Amino acid sequence: FHQFGWDTGLVMLTLSIPLFLIGMGIFGKTYGMKSLIGASLISLWVTLFGQLTQYEGILPYIDRMDTLLSALFGGALLGCGIGLVMRSGANTGGTDILAQIIARLTPIPLGTALFFCDGVVIVLGAMVFGLERALFAIITLYLAGQMINYMVMNLGTKYAKTAYIVSDKHESIGKRIIKELRHGGTMISGVGVFTGQERTMLLTVVHNQQINHLTQIVHEEDPKAFMFVHETFQALGEGFVPMQRILKSEEKRRKQNSPNR
Repeated sequence: FHQFGWDTGLVMLTLSIPLFLIGMGIFGKTYGMKSLIGASLISLWVTLFGQLTQYEGILPYIDRMDTLLSALFGGALLGCGIGLVMRSGANTGGTDILAQIIARLTPIPLGTALFFCDGVVIVLGAMVFGLERALFAIITLYLAGQMINYMVMNLGTKYAKTAYIVSDKHESIGKRIIKELRHGGTMISGVGVFTGQERTMLLTVVHNQQINHLTQIVHEEDPKAFMFVHETFQALGEGFVPMQRILKSEEKRRKQNSPNR
């Protein structure tokens, strides 16, 4: 469109048609109708805002807005919007369709697939618009991809930390975890490599904001205790996100994407 002066939104919608037909054959008619609506709306908004920026005074902040801030916040908002659309079993057209097809047929996460698909477009765009704009576009796409992964895979979950505690005071530590943090744990029997003595390790999962409290409990009960902590991708079950909520969400997406619909 840049070379020939064509309308950006119309070009986006036109190029989406072949991918739209392929996606409808894989995901079904319901997917096709939702995707058509999504693609049409985003094309309309691109055209509308593209026209508004040509008139002085309507969007006066555009010219003085920092490019880096635009890339950062634009990427986050873009990923949030596309992620919500994809959670409903549709997309906004273009490389979104191709990314969903790749994610369905391969183990590649949806956000990652979208990043690589759009990366090809960025490389081609760099030849026309220059390297600087291409680098800002990469920032935008990376943030959008991360946000899409979160919206599609992690929405409704809570980030947590898993702690492994080796201490002779594991029983008193466990009781305080139950009383003060409202979480349980699991006692794991083992043998120390250096001493050869039997030891008990306490495993527990807590919310991110509780890790400092847990550290305080362990230190107060046993200053010589050994504890290591790592990030937990998902924590499902009592005290965290109910498994039924995740299962219902997944079942809803499967029904929406069923080819028989």
